[in-house]
Amino acid sequence: MTYSAPLWLPNGHFQTIYPATCLPKPAVPFRRERWNTPDGDFIDVDFVDGEPGKPFVVLFHGLEGSSDSHYCRALGKGLADRGWSGAIPHFRGCSGEANLAPRFYHSGDAAEVDWVLRRLHPRATGKFYACGVSLGGNALLRWLGESQHAAEFVEAAVAVSAPLDLARGGEALGRGFNRLYQRMFLQTLKPKCAAKLAQFPGLFDQAAMHAANDLYTFDNVVTAPLHGYRDTDDYWNRASAKHVLGDITVPTLVLNALNDPFLPGVHLPRHASPHVVLDYPDEGGHVGFATGRLPGTLMWLPRRMLAFLEGAHHIGAPQTTPLCEA
Repeated sequence: MTYSAPLWLPNGHFQTIYPATCLPKPAVPFRRERWNTPDGDFIDVDFVDGEPGKPFVVLFHGLEGSSDSHYCRALGKGLADRGWSGAIPHFRGCSGEANLAPRFYHSGDAAEVDWVLRRLHPRATGKFYACGVSLGGNALLRWLGESQHAAEFVEAAVAVSAPLDLARGGEALGRGFNRLYQRMFLQTLKPKCAAKLAQFPGLFDQAAMHAANDLYTFDNVVTAPLHGYRDTDDYWNRASAKHVLGDITVPTLVLNALNDPFLPGVHLPRHASPHVVLDYPDEGGHVGFATGRLPGTLMWLPRRMLAFLEGAHHIGAPQTTPLCEA
């Protein structure tokens, strides 16, 4: 099921921006639950209620995403069409309401992934799968590689456009046109941080946060110190999923386009555990993968993800180079 970009989406930027901003998102009847967390905070989880006995899919969204993100709505539609169940847990502060604790979320948040998956697993009456997109994909891969018990209850996993090497991705986002993506993220991150300082005065340097004009500086001021990292370099190194790809024991698809502007293909890992399929199509952008005639459709990606999950029991032969499954 190899991806091929339509002629009217000629490069990685178009393939990234058009699906996220121009394509209509499918309507999905989400049902929301609010969960209290062990540290006195909360997260909101949006559910797709399917048929008993059919699979249950958990999807972790990307940086500043939500269940309303185009890829979440597309996967939700794919689940609903199949009668499968699903859940989209919101990282803290991403559900439309400020969270209560000093912390936010980050790319290596394996502990949060663990807590969410363990709470959701008893809801599944069929097979239980986990997926993550962009930041959520990296966090999921960190958990898959670090957890000694992942294979005991997650039957297969998919990570899409995960920033497997955060330092190289950060460098890419700091160059040329890619700075547009950084500005987009900072436009929502900075107001959240200002509100957080109203809750917790002195939590970090307000002037430095407002002055940050790239993610490296922002992470140095906010993300790294808030979540136990020494600085941005420490965070980007320790949180990168590339370090744990060899330790994953769950059948896992890692899907990254070689023309993803967030992480150029030259920096993608070429080796992983025998349980990991590295699928690096030439095109697709960052969480793009639109197909069809104008105006196009978002549904190739959920079909690819769900097809892998259904057939994941075949995965186990070593994969030492990128591949695209036929």
